[in-house]
Amino acid sequence: MMNERKTGYFDYNATTPVDPRVLSEMKPFFSEIFHNPASFYRLAGEARYRVEASRAQIAKLINSHTDEVYFTSGGTESDNMAIMGMVKHLKSKGNHIITSEIEHPAVLNTCKYLEKNGYEITYLTVDQTGQVDPDELIKQITSKTVLVSIMHANNEIGTIQPIKELCQIVHQKEVFFHTDAVQSAGKIAVDVKELDVDMLSLSAHKIYGPKGVGVLFKKRNVKIDPLAFGGGHERGLRPGTENVPGIVGMGKAAELAVEEMDSEAQRLRQMRDRLQKELVNRVPDILINGNTPKRLYNTLNISVRHIEGEAMLAMLDQDGFALSSGSACSSKSTKPSYVLTAIGLSPEDAQGSLRISLGKYSTEEDIDRLLEVFPQVVDGLRKISPFWTE
Repeated sequence: MMNERKTGYFDYNATTPVDPRVLSEMKPFFSEIFHNPASFYRLAGEARYRVEASRAQIAKLINSHTDEVYFTSGGTESDNMAIMGMVKHLKSKGNHIITSEIEHPAVLNTCKYLEKNGYEITYLTVDQTGQVDPDELIKQITSKTVLVSIMHANNEIGTIQPIKELCQIVHQKEVFFHTDAVQSAGKIAVDVKELDVDMLSLSAHKIYGPKGVGVLFKKRNVKIDPLAFGGGHERGLRPGTENVPGIVGMGKAAELAVEEMDSEAQRLRQMRDRLQKELVNRVPDILINGNTPKRLYNTLNISVRHIEGEAMLAMLDQDGFALSSGSACSSKSTKPSYVLTAIGLSPEDAQGSLRISLGKYSTEEDIDRLLEVFPQVVDGLRKISPFWTE
């Protein structure tokens, strides 16, 4: 039986619910227009048409050409295609990749795999807000560098990187640039022409679309090798029959994001800032992690000193709140967040962290309720903490 308590969902950076308008758009493509887009007959034409219409909707979201949009199974596959596809294509040119210490596991673990197979990986450090130093990037590029991959906005602390500036540096050295924009696209403006990135990764389930579908943007003149082989789908880069319902859903989600981005940004920024201010006033000895104006408007990462984050999560869960202590893709680890230790937090403070991320269905009532319950949870846990003194 489902729990009937109202859930205060504060984990939109992990995933988002499918917007009802997106679901409505998808439904016919499960059973009525179920045909394979690659088939020749007329009935398959509608499926094929809607795949291309969705491609156009996503191209509008990021200001690209439609033939630069390639559908994948999600952000992780897009990251893998960009990095692995590029190093395979340029294996005769060099074996050096540059990334940052705070990338998503989809990028970091790909780089670690390559490192075990003869590639040299440079992991750029970040400052206390989580930003990469452009001057350090300049120093690290060598004649063997084939790719730089730096995420647009961090999934744990929300820090937005100066991607345009980094791209200018990289392109002056005739090196390619990839960015993971899974957390930023649909929340803030992502213009691939303005940023001048060579490749960019997207995921539908971060923008109120379905899970299991994503996009790799790749400039027309950028060449990478495919990682899988089969039919000629996605212009030969990503074989396999298209996930038509998912693609239709992602297209609709992208269309809605374009329409609603500005109003949502203003609404959620006000809510996030109010929550941050009130938490600082009501809960002693907390830290705001990655506290910079160059941060996603929906993201707040805090450390409550002298308390384990997992204990807070468990207590808040009992009261109907859903939060996280970091990336959903590494949240089962008992180690402190590598993102927070990279920005200078002690392991103890990193262990006491919570990520609060707001979204389309967040309300002022949700904020009020969290502000009522959270100080009580902290107070109760600190009373039994051997490290806390008033």
